[in-house]
Amino acid sequence: MTEKTPTPPNRQDPHLDPADDTDEPAFDWMKPAAAGAGSAATAKGAAPAGKAAPDAAKDQPAASAGTSARQGEPSQGGTAQTAASPNATSQAATSRTGTPQASAPTQAGSRADRKAAEAAVEPAASEPQGRGTHFREPLPTSALQVRPPQDEVERRNAEREHAANTKPVLPRVMQVLLAAFYPVILLVLAVRAVTSPLFLWVEYNRPGFPGDGYGFSTDDRMTYGSYAVDYLSNWSGPRYLGELVNRSGDPLFQEGEVSHMADVKLVILSAFAGGTLLILLAIVAMIYLRRRSTGGIRRGLFAGSIVTLVIILGLGTLAALGWQQFFTEFHRIFFASGTWTFALEDTLIRLFPGQFWVDAGIVIGALVLIASVVTLVLTWPTRKRRGIAKDGNAKDGAAKDGTAEDEAAAV
Repeated sequence: MTEKTPTPPNRQDPHLDPADDTDEPAFDWMKPAAAGAGSAATAKGAAPAGKAAPDAAKDQPAASAGTSARQGEPSQGGTAQTAASPNATSQAATSRTGTPQASAPTQAGSRADRKAAEAAVEPAASEPQGRGTHFREPLPTSALQVRPPQDEVERRNAEREHAANTKPVLPRVMQVLLAAFYPVILLVLAVRAVTSPLFLWVEYNRPGFPGDGYGFSTDDRMTYGSYAVDYLSNWSGPRYLGELVNRSGDPLFQEGEVSHMADVKLVILSAFAGGTLLILLAIVAMIYLRRRSTGGIRRGLFAGSIVTLVIILGLGTLAALGWQQFFTEFHRIFFASGTWTFALEDTLIRLFPGQFWVDAGIVIGALVLIASVVTLVLTWPTRKRRGIAKDGNAKDGAAKDGTAEDEAAAV
């Protein structure tokens, strides 16, 4: 028969239970011990205590009797087994508490005896005082409960608050530019509204406007005045006014008047070009502030409206105190001396008398004042617009995040 020979189907497997092998040395402790041997083992393994020897002597027949009962053999110490069970239990309990007891002398020298003795002694010796039998290992997350020193936490919170309150320079510059551009833009827009045929028609047709003492009717004024107003905003040269004639065929405007109107046109077009450029820059600033600074547009317009109110109220006060002086000083700033004074019979004075410029100044100041007041009201820093509640929640969230960061840093 070899390893490749098939196993017969009806072959009985051999009984391999080592408990039935009475000649196996490792199972000597399961055999019933003789009376003499039990007495000798009891005498040899007795402890110094007086009561320990009888208990040990009773323990040996009990173990042997229990083994014989499991094997189906007649037990000679059945009564001793019943009596020895309480003693064995008390011995094991006493050995766990550390009280000196006599070791069970069943077949002293066999491997089973040694293992039984070690199992009875080691748990009691290794068990920590005041704790259960379960091993408790510190949790790996217990380090998260360790916080840094209080001064370190305060320093980090102060740095975080300083970084949150520190704003970039460019948004502040954009806000300042927006506040500075706003008065000029409003003033240019108001001047553009006055230099229009609509305002001219309203002035010539309003009640109380002085008439022309040299023969111009309202229709004549409207026709000739429209040419002068159109010239200020178009790209035509001086010929646009220089070649105009009245009903009698004479030139409508003298050479000095055409020259002054050319100077006025240069100032007006420069103001319109500067206003257009400032409007574009203000739009760029508002786009930047909208993306980079929450509430930056509102703060810039609010400051600009305050500046506009201060300027327009100051100029209005000066004009009210002395209009003629104010008008003269205004012309001295932009025009050369002697180029802007004319006689009462000249066409410019007949078309644009002094009352016209008073009304124009009032309209310009009123438009700028109304626009600045509306802007001031719309951008007034109320609690809702400043978002105080939202900022408070954000600060609370930042404080919580900072605490979490400190704990994570401590780990």
